[in-house]
Amino acid sequence: MLVLAGCVQPALAPRINAAAARVLDRAGISLAEAPGAGCCGALRFHLNEQDAGRDDMRALIDAWWPAVERGEVEAIVITASGCGSFIKEYARHLGEDRAYREKAERIAGLTKDLSEVVLEDFIQKKETPLRVAFQSPCSLQHGQQIRGKVETLLLAAGHELAPVEDGHLCCGSAGTYSILQPGLSRVLKERKLAALRAGGPQAIATANIGCLAHLQGETPVRHWIELLE
Repeated sequence: MLVLAGCVQPALAPRINAAAARVLDRAGISLAEAPGAGCCGALRFHLNEQDAGRDDMRALIDAWWPAVERGEVEAIVITASGCGSFIKEYARHLGEDRAYREKAERIAGLTKDLSEVVLEDFIQKKETPLRVAFQSPCSLQHGQQIRGKVETLLLAAGHELAPVEDGHLCCGSAGTYSILQPGLSRVLKERKLAALRAGGPQAIATANIGCLAHLQGETPVRHWIELLE
């Protein structure tokens, strides 16, 4: 399966994709990065630079297409739910582009969030499980409509889930929102952290690099795949 390195995550948390590769390797699934695969286009698209964002989409499709066309990959795995949510919408964003419309549909169809690929059967019980508060990103639970999957995987690993009130609400990162609306973003962050810490977790888990960086503080925030590994 192809895996997206992305543009932010390799700089802030390169350990995430490495952990994903090791977990999936135990299940007989190998991950490979395509040369030249860069940003998914979400950043510039969300900054209202939509033409530039579509250029990023086309460039990423071009990087992945040779392996897809040759039938060398079964799926495209995305470890950052923000990127995954956006890539799954490529067919809509490039629907008017005759040269890329069908390719965009194929790429979107192959795209899977990491939680859709990891199977409970291959998860090992932890000798020292943690009490974990899971912060489900908007891009995972609302954008991709994936709810409860990560929590099930964490429980399968033996971790205990701490309750999180109003788990459907945004943490305040929201792509570029934390930069463009810092005041409101800070309020949302404080509310989210209060809700996450209320259950006394030893760690906070999430599924998106933006949320992970935004919420980082006294209680460590990690990608859920790291807690599985």
